[in-house]
Amino acid sequence: MNVFVAADNIISPLGFSSKVNFDNLKQMKTGVQFFENSSFSNEPVHAAIIDEATIEAEFQKLHTTENYTKLEKLAILSIQNALNENKAIDIISTKTLVVFSSTKGNIDLLDSKSAAKFDKKRLLLWETANVIARHFGNPNTPIIISNACISGVLALILAKRLLEENQYENIVVVGVDLISHFVVSGFQSFKAISTEIAKPYDANRTGISLGEAAGTIILTNNKEHLNSTQELILVKGGASSNDANHISGPSRTGDGLLLAIEKSLQESNLTADKIDFISGHGTATLFNDEMEALAINDAHLENVPMNSLKSYFGHTLGAAGIIESVVTLESMRNNILIGTYSYSSPGTSKPVNILSTTQEKKIINCIKTAAGFGGCNAAIVFSKQ
Repeated sequence: MNVFVAADNIISPLGFSSKVNFDNLKQMKTGVQFFENSSFSNEPVHAAIIDEATIEAEFQKLHTTENYTKLEKLAILSIQNALNENKAIDIISTKTLVVFSSTKGNIDLLDSKSAAKFDKKRLLLWETANVIARHFGNPNTPIIISNACISGVLALILAKRLLEENQYENIVVVGVDLISHFVVSGFQSFKAISTEIAKPYDANRTGISLGEAAGTIILTNNKEHLNSTQELILVKGGASSNDANHISGPSRTGDGLLLAIEKSLQESNLTADKIDFISGHGTATLFNDEMEALAINDAHLENVPMNSLKSYFGHTLGAAGIIESVVTLESMRNNILIGTYSYSSPGTSKPVNILSTTQEKKIINCIKTAAGFGGCNAAIVFSKQ
């Protein structure tokens, strides 16, 4: 059974729709800014933060009287914007499921000022997901995927499998994470934060930039739920693996990611020479980018154009796999590949074809990779029909 992309959305510092975000990316505009003094870091830091006044202004348009957290508002807005793109998706149907991807959820409720406004249950991922699903009147119990930084890609793979088994007709996959003092200080303790905007795959990379975002991709197995003017894009294959290398460090060989890539291609009935583009994970840490390059080479994909979007959005954790997949979908629709912001010189032991500028290219098949703490890896393949 085929699984199609029915609608999508990105909310980030670069905009509140897929199109606006992609238009800014085409011009290689970054959402990462320098914050000298902030509530989320005791030291100066580069990060991509969504303007709260804009969030409030957009949320007011929904005319709801319920009280929601910042994270819940972002998720609700992203889902609603995606639903607005495709009126055929019935969110209140028993045939529609919500899958919620996040690594931290309402992490800002650890702050006493924010926590005082909400029931402490809202810190629990299952309660956050329930709140979001209830807002839309969805009758099904949402599924939560929280597996480090592969959460977004893994959520899409799960949705694909459920649709192939015909358990649902539509699945709304939403991913969201926030920047907070807790999150930033955790990465600072690893000495993983860059002192400048992250430089994925570059010889001079020094670490990650963090970001916050929300993204939604709606998948369907019912072709009648697609817009008549919509170019058909399918989720062809997807796989995950765990290299069991280290609680935070990736495998030094790339074998885990290689396995996920190979299984994804196998399920898609594609060989490496049929892949036109790779949306990489590209955190700009020394070991992640090196591991990815090794896996890409072993998969015989080293000549395929590849980018990382972490220097535009920052690393958005549980939202990353979804918003980066949406950008991949936009690239496929427009036949335009986004250059990697701030990339200038190769920085991995094995060569990879990192795009430094935005360029036009006919794209049929793409693969999106992801990796995360605990040795988890994932890959997913999108194809134009």
